[in-house]
Parts: sequence; structure tokens; C-alpha cells
Amino acid sequence: MSTPVVELTEAEWSVIKAVWETEPCTAPVIQEKLFQPTGWHYSTVRTIMDRMVAKGVLRAKKEGKLTIYQSAVTRAQAQSGELFYALKHAFNGALTPMVQCLLDSKDLNAAELAELESLIKAKKKSAKK
Repeated sequence: MSTPVVELTEAEWSVIKAVWETEPCTAPVIQEKLFQPTGWHYSTVRTIMDRMVAKGVLRAKKEGKLTIYQSAVTRAQAQSGELFYALKHAFNGALTPMVQCLLDSKDLNAAELAELESLIKAKKKSAKK
């Protein structure tokens, strides 16, 4: 089964990161956590979180008057969705130019390059099978 494609807005990224740090949580807890960096009030946070529930990114459960939120996607799923969005839209689905762009835009040390080479070798091995 393939992992679901998750595409998040900048605001949703802020919320999901806060949820991952504190889940299970309520909208007021997330609003308090995000108020300093964003200036968002409760209604803004609650609206974003409810939209994320509709998208399947968060789960919501009523407990009395409280709504308890939890993530419905992992960090890896969210990161993968973001990466595939960029691949599709910025590079027309072409992986090699995307990787080249990443390599050209960041100074990698020898350890990082060795790790990338190791990942490629492992992928080649598994592709031969």
C-alpha cells in the first residue's frame, strides 16, 4: 500500500509541527504555542485545524466540550508529500534535475556525501532484485 500524498500549506505546517510536539492536544494549547511566532488567535487556529481534519491530516475526537486533536499523518508522510509536490511542480516530475539543484545549492561535507552514496548503492541493490 502506498503512503498517502500529503500537501500542506505554510500555516498547516506550523500547526502540524505544534501538534506533533504536544499530541494529543486541544486547539487552545496549539494557539498558545503558535501565538508568539504567528499572532494567530483561537478562531484562526481552530479553523486551520478543522480544515486539516477535513483533509485527513488531523483526527478530532469530542470529549465533553473539548475537541482533542491528534495527527493522522507522520512526519515522513508530510515530508514526502512536500517533496513530491516540489518534484511535480518545480521540476515537472524529473528527479535528476531536482537532486542536482539540491546538490548545487548546499555545501555538503564528506560525511553527507558518503551517506548519499550509501543510500544510492542500497537503492541500486534493491532494484536489481
